[in-house]
Amino acid sequence: MKKIMFLLITAAAFLLVSCQEKPQPDDRLKEYIGLWNKQNFEKMYDDYLATTSTETYMEEDFTDRYKNLYDDLGVKNVKVSYKEPKDEKEWDDKKKVKLPIRIQMDTVAGKIDYEKKVTLTREEREETEDWFVEWNPSFILPNLQQGDKVRLVNDPAIRGEIYDRNDLPLAINGESYEVGVVPQEFNPDDLGKLSQLLELTPEYIEKQMNQPWVKPDLFVPLKKVPLTQQKKAQEMVSIPGVRAPKTEAREYPFAEATAHLIGHTGTITAEKLEKLKDKGYTKADRIGIRGVEQLYEEKLRGKNGIGIYIAKGNGDVVTAAEIPKKDGETIKLTIDAEMQKTLYGQMKGEAGAASIINPATGEVLSLLSSPSFDPNEFELGISSKNYKQLDDNPKKPLLNRFTIAYAPGSTMKAITSSVLLKNGFDPEKVYRISGKQWQKDASWGNYKVTRVNEHDETVDLESAIKLSDNIYFAQAALELGADKFISGLKEFGFGEELPFNYPLTPSQVSNDGKIKSDIQLADSSFGQGEVLMSVLHLASSYSVIVNEGTMMEPVLLFGEKEKEWKTDLLSKEDAQLLKKNLRKVVTEGTAKKAAVEGMEIAGKTGTAEIKSKQGTTGTENGSFVSYDQKDPAMVVAMLVENVHNRGGSNIPVEMTRKFYENW
Repeated sequence: MKKIMFLLITAAAFLLVSCQEKPQPDDRLKEYIGLWNKQNFEKMYDDYLATTSTETYMEEDFTDRYKNLYDDLGVKNVKVSYKEPKDEKEWDDKKKVKLPIRIQMDTVAGKIDYEKKVTLTREEREETEDWFVEWNPSFILPNLQQGDKVRLVNDPAIRGEIYDRNDLPLAINGESYEVGVVPQEFNPDDLGKLSQLLELTPEYIEKQMNQPWVKPDLFVPLKKVPLTQQKKAQEMVSIPGVRAPKTEAREYPFAEATAHLIGHTGTITAEKLEKLKDKGYTKADRIGIRGVEQLYEEKLRGKNGIGIYIAKGNGDVVTAAEIPKKDGETIKLTIDAEMQKTLYGQMKGEAGAASIINPATGEVLSLLSSPSFDPNEFELGISSKNYKQLDDNPKKPLLNRFTIAYAPGSTMKAITSSVLLKNGFDPEKVYRISGKQWQKDASWGNYKVTRVNEHDETVDLESAIKLSDNIYFAQAALELGADKFISGLKEFGFGEELPFNYPLTPSQVSNDGKIKSDIQLADSSFGQGEVLMSVLHLASSYSVIVNEGTMMEPVLLFGEKEKEWKTDLLSKEDAQLLKKNLRKVVTEGTAKKAAVEGMEIAGKTGTAEIKSKQGTTGTENGSFVSYDQKDPAMVVAMLVENVHNRGGSNIPVEMTRKFYENW
């Protein structure tokens, strides 16, 4: 009985083995593909490669090449798939079969997507028959063969340039001097002199000259020097052995005059690189640091090109993947560079800011901060000594003042007048004012409003503007009331962002947007209190008078569509009245020094006292806003800091006059 049972089990086992399917090539390929997608290269080699492949390619060659190339090419999202053949699977009698696969992957140079035929061969190993893959390098990249070299080539985009409205260059891909030495021609006794001129330590220069690659007759570069320092460069090349050939560099032809507006580029920091690495930046890239260079970084930078290429033994080159470069865009600004240079020159290094706007279009013709710095130095690497001098300078040349909101002082009176007139105020109404100081009542304590001219006892709007009477405007504002005053200023854009491409500090009625006392209302009416404005908004506000009620959005990009920002701020009649009054400020009032022969300059002066608290003495800022009534194509606003006991608002008045005369 036991013998019969044993025979039955043996027979069953024989039948089970006979019924098992033979190994199929598509199943083996699917297993291989699964390992490939997981990048398990060791198992792919050990268990699935045909003998002909393992004899041709060592395991290290196979696994290392996959890993190294995938790493170097930034390969991600590998997806290999098997394409079912349409014909029937009749493989039982075949020794070799070819099956189709599709290979997809993302690389630093874009997507690679290709199809190929995989040859599988039937082999018997350890008394077991199975299918194995005949591998070659084309499994890694299309058309890749043994002995080929894979090259990853970067093609940097050319940074876009910046021009003014007249196509004058503001930031271009220009040149600089690359100062260096030829060791065999250089006398060590001149090291101290060269060190001083280059603002480099002697130790640094010697270190550069002793690098392993240096040979006696080879040029050793030391430092790039901007073309604006031509005289210094000439002094350096007068030293035997020193050379200063020109090399490519970002160049800022108008230097200090446009530095704060245009900015410069610099080496990307590790912190910024971490934030921008997904946008294709590398540690070798330069990036806009401030100004328009930073503001329009994305447009100016363009997109670097990159390609994966296969170099064949016969010299042919096959493209595996490629992203063509896209050079940066050229940006054209509304700025008139020569105008800006002239205006900057008139400020003579005074601390302050200025803007010029075309009132009819809103185009910003000039926007500057003074004093300034040479962006070419920063571009090429400013020395620590020079940076410290800038940083320690009490006038703070690195501070961009046109972005700051200042107390407008009496230049505010034209805006206050507009608000009064809009609310039905009678410009012929006379306030009888005696003395130099005034207060509403005893509730004001020791505080009094002070005016400069105490001889005018019957004051109407014309004389109040002409002679800049603080008491008149304080009384008129109190009569109007805080709510209407605030509402009027909001119509002028106070409390909101200026619709301008370059971010500026918004103008404000007060720190919290409210006026909480009569004293604050009185002060605010003539540009003190907590009222603050940027010089650009100040110029734009005066354009309301020129445009008879309309304020255009300020425009920085040339060709940008003109757009009204605020409308119906003044009637035509009230605008004409204010034009007449502003002209009298120059012909009869506080800005007589602004008169220019052949022009009809109109405007308003202002002095704002800056102090920590009421009752203390502080410094003063002087300002002047003006335009030529014969040709009102531009409104000029200028503010100069710290004019106390130096001439007050006469300082910006005279600077503005000289600008008109020289322009």
